[in-house]
Amino acid sequence: MNEARVNYFVLIFSIFLGLFLELLPAPTWASWFKPEWLLLVILFWIMYAPSKLNVTLAWILGLILDALTGTLLGEHALAMLITSFLFLKLQRRFKLYPIWQQCLFILLFVFLYQFTIFIIQGAIDQLPGSYFYWGTCLTSMIIWPWIYVLLRDWNKKFVK
Repeated sequence: MNEARVNYFVLIFSIFLGLFLELLPAPTWASWFKPEWLLLVILFWIMYAPSKLNVTLAWILGLILDALTGTLLGEHALAMLITSFLFLKLQRRFKLYPIWQQCLFILLFVFLYQFTIFIIQGAIDQLPGSYFYWGTCLTSMIIWPWIYVLLRDWNKKFVK
């Protein structure tokens, strides 16, 4: 299966946009349901063009996210590394799934990402105080079709 051509402007801009949306403050009532924007962008590019955005870059972006959010250094990096590695192993199969099935797998991958962070926060005794912590998984699953279509079409538009 041939890899899609990638416009590097779209790739870099989407990563910066994912970082920006990740850092954007949310109202108190909605903070538990903010999608994992950067993770969704990384998973899209790993699926769409795995040689352009690899596990090492996902780890570096996780470190940048740790530095920008002020969390324990390596927390998001480790979660990004584990999630992107497993996603990379399944990305060829993932491409063939219909969008509704992709959403279910995105739910699982975001859950894995959140669970990794949950374990790390538990180890340093900073567990979240609400079950709404897992709400991010649902909102990321719901937003996935729009992320997928937007980035795919945007890249195709600029590659021509």
